[in-house]
Amino acid sequence: MTRSFEELVAEADAVSVEGWDFSWLEGRATEERPSWGYQRAMGERLARASAALDIQTGGGEVLAGAAKLPPVMVATESWPPNVAKATALLHPLGAVVVADEDDPPLPFADAAFDVVTSRHPVTVWWDEIARVLRPGGTYFSQQVGPASVFELVEFFLGPQPEHVRRARHPEDARRAAEAAGLEVVDLRAESLRTEFFDIGAVVYFLRKVVWMVPGFTVGKYREKLRELDALIRAEGAFVAHTTRMLIEARKPAV
Repeated sequence: MTRSFEELVAEADAVSVEGWDFSWLEGRATEERPSWGYQRAMGERLARASAALDIQTGGGEVLAGAAKLPPVMVATESWPPNVAKATALLHPLGAVVVADEDDPPLPFADAAFDVVTSRHPVTVWWDEIARVLRPGGTYFSQQVGPASVFELVEFFLGPQPEHVRRARHPEDARRAAEAAGLEVVDLRAESLRTEFFDIGAVVYFLRKVVWMVPGFTVGKYREKLRELDALIRAEGAFVAHTTRMLIEARKPAV
């Protein structure tokens, strides 16, 4: 690596982190993809739907990759920069973007949709999902699992308590879905190798995925960043493990 610590950090600290596009990390970090192929599987379900909702759509990048959208396609997003980005991307495809805080209730009538999707939701309001689904409708979601990329989290924050490491456990999602009256028809989880090849990639990732190290700034963590930079230069990469789960839940038909 020929670029200095200061160069890499300054570059990553200045680049925009709007949207949910991680292409800036190409060649600088890698993450294994889950075996189930969420975007393709989501697209198959949307193609069969008459009305669908994508919750917490981010910049709309994942939804825009579906081959065919249903006649009624709505997406929600709370962060204003992403609302604007998703609107520009999805409106030409026939999807309506609704600015909505990540807080119940969802701004839709009961039984409004036959498919509800969400990729990496920050929170899941199961009762609201059940409410807006039509009888026989499906919720399909890829979510972050427990202790995801915690090798990196704990490098900065130290060992985390067990209740933090266990948060977002698949079986907790199953119980919450069932408590809302939904039937879980598929639940899978995988641990995926993730590598960071330079300290700039780490800075960009922590600025973008803000809940990993809450309150992260280069200034606050400069010494830990220097320590990690030295480790990456010595070993060639920092290795962590991302966890993902897939859940599909169905609202019983009347």
